[in-house]
Amino acid sequence: MKFQPLEKSIMELQQAMENNEITSLELTKFYLDRIEEYDKKGPKLNSIVTVNSTAIEDAIKLDEVRKTKGKLSNLHGIPIVIKDNLNTFDMPTTASSILLADNKPSYDAFIVNKLREAGAVILAKTNLSEFACHGFTDGTLIGQTLNPYDLTRTPGGSSGGTGTAVAANFAAGGLGTDTVNSVRSPASATNLVGFRPSTGLLSRGGILPVTETQDTAGTLTRSVSDAAILLDICVGFDQEDKVSAEQIKHVPPSYTDFLKVDGLHNKRLGLLLNTMEMTDAEVNEIMEESIKLMRENGAEIITIDVPEFEMNRLNKECDVQIYEFKEQLDKYFAQASNCLVPNFQFLVNSGKLYSAINGFMEKCAEVENPSELEDYKDKLLNIVKNRKIAYYVMAKYELDALVYPHQNILVQHVGLQSQQGRNGLLASILGFPAVTVPAGFSKQTDEAPIGVPVGIEFMARRWDEPTLFEIAYGFEQLSGSRRLPPTTP
Repeated sequence: MKFQPLEKSIMELQQAMENNEITSLELTKFYLDRIEEYDKKGPKLNSIVTVNSTAIEDAIKLDEVRKTKGKLSNLHGIPIVIKDNLNTFDMPTTASSILLADNKPSYDAFIVNKLREAGAVILAKTNLSEFACHGFTDGTLIGQTLNPYDLTRTPGGSSGGTGTAVAANFAAGGLGTDTVNSVRSPASATNLVGFRPSTGLLSRGGILPVTETQDTAGTLTRSVSDAAILLDICVGFDQEDKVSAEQIKHVPPSYTDFLKVDGLHNKRLGLLLNTMEMTDAEVNEIMEESIKLMRENGAEIITIDVPEFEMNRLNKECDVQIYEFKEQLDKYFAQASNCLVPNFQFLVNSGKLYSAINGFMEKCAEVENPSELEDYKDKLLNIVKNRKIAYYVMAKYELDALVYPHQNILVQHVGLQSQQGRNGLLASILGFPAVTVPAGFSKQTDEAPIGVPVGIEFMARRWDEPTLFEIAYGFEQLSGSRRLPPTTP
């Protein structure tokens, strides 16, 4: 194989296949070899739950389709990994819990089916925080996933398996889900681009849910351009997810049209002062350098203080996970014909849940008839109020987007079982699109030979993904902060 796939973008891989420099079969084998070498052996990153047994066969078929019918899409023949809370008809969907080890859906999640129709190779399912309930990617099925930049740290969560796998070049890109921080946290921790779209842009059909209000799928990629390509394929109205109907008239022909080198020029960004409090010195330094870089390249940065957007306050006043989780998961189990778990209460009564989520799950189990609870109604009203505040603030200061560090401190060490200082909840409760982009690295240490990744996050108004792609791509071109993990050369 003359072509070297390592760190190549989706379009570089696609062009190489078009030029007969590599086949989908060869590319699939390349990634499978890396999984064997680095996930199962070597540093034992432990990011992959299940390798698709038909991946090789699927790649061979897609190579033949290319010869006879031509390219299906920009994802034709491209291997992708999927967080293991998205249904796949050919692999179990476990949520990284031993209780769902034998959960074998008969159908794909809506967005997984979109990938297959586009000719992507569904390579493997990735580890997650059990039932996507915490931020450190550990569970009862395969255990803790490690951060390839510092093996003593977590990869964030809950989509940390996808984050580690994509960062280590086990696939060209991947899908995760995001209820609070869960796509952008691993992106920040593993030097990736994590894109949480407007709630409703990607269907939640066939995904193990947490909340109706805050859930969305999202992308984890090594570049902004790869995120645009994945998003192009995955968007679409799904009759099984009513919120997805709201995207009609809001989807451009292609998000790749907004990948502009000068995307930061004349953009007005609001730096949220309250997200910079209690910031680690190294994170603060990287943020200051990023702000300086953007200003030098045509962006105007306005520092603003919005007390309502203080994260502890948002968590207390707006987060609805406890009220919606049981009801949503019971709906999933009711439709899961090949699942041995009948309902949420069965999980709690089993005594087999990951210990760190027991308390949370027990609280969720206690909730009955949430729509009648005043506390729940108050939180839904607070979400509406904060959404109005966000629109008002962005209009008042004529902002294109808000900017802040995704996490105020470096990602936590394995065993601490808590990710403090994350700022992703704002976009999650508002339903606004947000993207985390590599911004730099902390100082080098023995455990982190090139440092620990730090991500910067941009948030735009709902349905304004085009502006977000312009900003993120423009910043990415200037920053150039993507690096291959030293543990997976």
